[in-house]
Amino acid sequence: MNNKPAFTEKRFLFTFILVTSLFMLWGVAHSMSDVLNKHFQNVLNVSKAQSGLIQFSVFGAYFIMSIPAGMFLKRFGYKAGVILGLGLFAIGTFLFVPAANAESFGFFRIALFILGCGMATLETVAHPFAASLGDQRTSDRRVNFSQSFNAIGAIIGPAIGTFFLLRATSGGHENSLDSVKLLYAGLGGFILIVAVAFFFIRIPDLIDPHSISDAPLSAQNIDIAPGKRLFQHRHFVWAVAAQFFNVAAQAGTWSYFINYGHEKMGFSDEKAGNFMVLFMVMMALGRFVGTYLMKFIAPNKILAAFAICSIIACIIVAQSWDWTSYCALLSINFFFSIMFPTIFSLGLKNLGTHTQQASSFISMGVVGGAVMPYFMGKIANEDVAHAYYLPIICYVVIFLFAARFFKVIR
Repeated sequence: MNNKPAFTEKRFLFTFILVTSLFMLWGVAHSMSDVLNKHFQNVLNVSKAQSGLIQFSVFGAYFIMSIPAGMFLKRFGYKAGVILGLGLFAIGTFLFVPAANAESFGFFRIALFILGCGMATLETVAHPFAASLGDQRTSDRRVNFSQSFNAIGAIIGPAIGTFFLLRATSGGHENSLDSVKLLYAGLGGFILIVAVAFFFIRIPDLIDPHSISDAPLSAQNIDIAPGKRLFQHRHFVWAVAAQFFNVAAQAGTWSYFINYGHEKMGFSDEKAGNFMVLFMVMMALGRFVGTYLMKFIAPNKILAAFAICSIIACIIVAQSWDWTSYCALLSINFFFSIMFPTIFSLGLKNLGTHTQQASSFISMGVVGGAVMPYFMGKIANEDVAHAYYLPIICYVVIFLFAARFFKVIR
């Protein structure tokens, strides 16, 4: 008899597919914002550090919106949370049109903030949603699988962004902000279609779906220390910290990838943007490989190993060793791939009724992405390669979480 827990249950399969599609959608938007960095440097004449404020606007929204999104989720459920997130997402994208007309970097940042509020809401909803669609013992695999499609979205984002934005700039178009309007208006229209679809589709309300079950205790997300408050769960607190530094490293690494190719490898902006597509392919590959390895190796052990590999890669990148350093830069996304979903799912283990609130705080940890690009940009103004020393600090914290502090303590 096979006692291995199933990946998900048949009754949850269609819902799981729908939720997974959301991961891909915000993956597109996140990775396109990194193409915007270089585009705004070219068109609006902002510095690298100033362009890092794009990520500050997006990830700062996570800090503001994650807790309200969690409260909304707890009050109204998953379906309403998805629709709210998609609505804010669409509003943010449509605001790119008047921002482009005004040629205002500040207006763009407002649009990005609202867009970020939508993505923060979706992430707050989608991670516990995916984790709850089956046995808790396979929740890591489900979240990583869904995040694999986020990685596919991250491939699509720079491919579209490079074609519409950097290609337009390289072609010497006088008003390349027109391409920004076209791109984001189209994205907003698609998001509205998805929101309408979710409105009419029947989705089961899965608030604490396994709180009462005949399944083994290890298969359920039950608080094994019910007397503790949320912040007394050490593994959760460390997950918030690890997620902060994880997204800080990701945002900084992605933000100056095109700059690195342009300045250190002599690529045109368009060619560097095309390499960013390969960069995102590495992340997608890492997600699928990591999800498969979790069938045989504990998720925290994979997380620790990938953190060490990321530290080594950052050191090599900072040396400016031509293709050796550039290949190391490409590899960072492979090792980064499983970090976000694995930290998220490990942080939600055995929290029971605290799970949804915990999801909000872990999502709020994403504000790390608002901080690192600015400081890396300050260094990148002098030498973009040396900026890659900073993420090493982040990966050390992630390693400590994975190697020691992820454990659930009664």
